[in-house]
Parts: sequence; structure tokens; C-alpha cells
Amino acid sequence: MFKIKWTPTAENQYNEIKDDNLKKGLFKQIKKAIKFLSINPRHPSLNTHEYETLIQQFGEKVFVAYIQNQTPSAYRLFFYYSSKGEITIQAITKHP
Repeated sequence: MFKIKWTPTAENQYNEIKDDNLKKGLFKQIKKAIKFLSINPRHPSLNTHEYETLIQQFGEKVFVAYIQNQTPSAYRLFFYYSSKGEITIQAITKHP
């Protein structure tokens, strides 16, 4: 299992969605995706892959995992491996 860490940006995004009563379904999907991410970052439902555009910007290999699929403006989780056994969630946002 991977330990999940948060950037301040991702933590704020998570809390904003958590506190929005209109986004309860989305919040449930986010929690499920984070659970899968902590157990197996390559879980088939996450469709995890490198996001090359951000690699140059952050100097780390940045990955994207699906929170939603086949949904307009579907949400994604951006993360990187921060150290052995740790994943840092960088952002929770709509598909760019």
C-alpha cells in the first residue's frame, strides 16, 4: 500500500468538493479513486498514465488517474511518486 500525501492545492480542492452538497457523488468517486490509488496505482479503472505536459513544469514524472470516465468535463487526479511507498496528489481537477 502507498501512503497518500497532499499538496496544499490538492488538499484545498479535496476539501472544497467535500464541503459542496451538490458534489456528494463526485466526492464519493474521489474517495474511491484515492483508495484504488493507494492500493494499486495501476488499477484498471484509474487508467493511469504519464502526463508529459507537466513533467517539464515540475521536474517529476507526473501521472494522471481517472476519477470519472465518459463524463463531460470528467475529473482527474494528478499525482507523482514522492518517495518509496508514497504518492503525492498534486491536483484534483476537471480534465484539461
